[in-house]
Amino acid sequence: MAEAGDTRPSRRGAPSGRAMVTAVGWPAFGLAVTISGWWLVTSVFPLVHPAVLPPPAEVLAAFQAKSAELLDGLATTTLETVAGFLISVVAGVLIGLLLAASRAAERMFSPLLVAINAVPKIALGPLLVVSLGWGQRPILTMVFLLSFFPIVLSTATGLTTTPAELAELARSLDASRWQTFRKVRLPAALPHIFVGLKVAMPLAAIGAVIGEFQAGEGGLGYQIVQYSGIADSATAWAAITLVGTMSVALYSALVLVERLALPWVRETTSER
Repeated sequence: MAEAGDTRPSRRGAPSGRAMVTAVGWPAFGLAVTISGWWLVTSVFPLVHPAVLPPPAEVLAAFQAKSAELLDGLATTTLETVAGFLISVVAGVLIGLLLAASRAAERMFSPLLVAINAVPKIALGPLLVVSLGWGQRPILTMVFLLSFFPIVLSTATGLTTTPAELAELARSLDASRWQTFRKVRLPAALPHIFVGLKVAMPLAAIGAVIGEFQAGEGGLGYQIVQYSGIADSATAWAAITLVGTMSVALYSALVLVERLALPWVRETTSER
C-alpha cells in the first residue's frame, strides 16, 4: 500500500518507458531469433531443400524484384480480409445476440452452427466458385465461413455469463430489460466479444488466402499459387511472409481498439 504523499507512478498508469521497450523489444528479439534459425537451416546447415524453404536472402531479393506486384497483392488481400471480417462481426454479433436472448433458439441452432464450423472450408471452395463465380464474392464468403463462429460463440457466452452481483444490482434498482442490457450485460460481455474478435481476425486472413487459392484473380493467395514452382519459390515465400505481416498488423490494430474501447479491463484485472 502506498504511503501518504507517495508520488510514485502507479503500475496501472500510463505505460512507462521500460514497458514500451519491453512491448517492442521482445517481439523484435523473437523475430530476430526466427530469422536466424531460418538462415541456419537453409544456408549454414542446409537441412531443407531450397524449393521448400529458400534462404532469407533469396526471399528478400525476390521481394525487391517483384515489390510492386507483391504490394498490390497485399492491398487486395488486406481489403478482402477486413471486409470479410467486418461482415463476420455484424453477422456473428447478431447471431450471438439471438442465441443469448432465446434458449429455444440456442438449442435449435447451436448444433447447426457447430456442424457448419466443423466442415473443412477448403472443401467448399469449388462449390463457392460454381455458385458465386470468380472474384471477391466467393472469397468474402470463405472469410465469413472461417471467422464468424468464434464471434458468435464469444458473444453468446459473454451475454449469458453476466456476473451475478451485477445482475442482482440491476434488479434491485428496478432497471428495465433494455437498461439492464445496455448498462450491465453488454459492457460485461465486451471482453468476451473481443476475445472472439481476436481469434477471428487471423482466421479471416486465412480465409482470404484460401479463397484466393480457389477463386482469386489477384491477391497474395493467388501469387502464392502462381509462384509455387521450383524455379520461383522465393517469390511465393515473400508473399507468405507478407500474409503473416498483414495478420500481425491487423491483430495489433484490433488489440489497440480493445484497449481504447475497454480501458477499465486493464484496471480491474491482474497483470503478470
